[in-house]
Amino acid sequence: MAENTQVAVVLGVGPKNGLGAALCRRMSQEGLHVLVSGRTESSLSAVVEEVQSLGGDASLWVADATSEQDIEGLFEEARSLGAISVAIYNAGNNFPGTIIDMDADYFESTWRVCCFGGFLFGREAVRSMMASGQTSGGTLIFTGASASLRGRANFGAFNSAKGALRNLAQAMAKEYAEQGIHVGHVVIDGPINGDKITEGFPAYAERLGEGGMINLEQIAESFAYLYRQPPTAWTFELDLRTSQERW
Repeated sequence: MAENTQVAVVLGVGPKNGLGAALCRRMSQEGLHVLVSGRTESSLSAVVEEVQSLGGDASLWVADATSEQDIEGLFEEARSLGAISVAIYNAGNNFPGTIIDMDADYFESTWRVCCFGGFLFGREAVRSMMASGQTSGGTLIFTGASASLRGRANFGAFNSAKGALRNLAQAMAKEYAEQGIHVGHVVIDGPINGDKITEGFPAYAERLGEGGMINLEQIAESFAYLYRQPPTAWTFELDLRTSQERW
């Protein structure tokens, strides 16, 4: 382990104009070495280069959130870099489908990315934080959605998987608080102003306008807020939406 190096592990990093990348940029501003992780090496490389160009420290690790071997390797790499100060699980998928038309494999794959991957990541993060003997424990944050809190027609697989992830996060928050590990969950209630919307659904993005989409940097700031909280005033859950969102 490198002396005095504090590490942020961010899994679920895609394009530079996406939430994972915004989280990497923000955590680097905390003086952390950011281990940037996801499935596509070219995207990870672009984010690492951006963080470094802004004066931060970063490296990449290719990993599939649903692979136990990959996640164990991710945290082995993180421990070799230093003490894990914060770990963020940002992996997820959100595809529609009615229940009666849904293949079993489709439902299971949604659960594996949203919930099972969260279990693997959370388990290895806590194991690493406890094994290091860090007096401050560490922070573990899961990215949620409005689906974490309620079911919606045509999104049964995503709703159930995100709801399960939230329950897992809450259980971990209660299970490891006494070990000094702060577990948080951030509900993203509404469309994010990133490439997924602006490039994938440009007409929808234009109709919403900037005021109707949640700002990437401001979401990342909320994660940093959870990270900075002292153990005398911990928040488990934040929910973020624009002033235009109906909820």
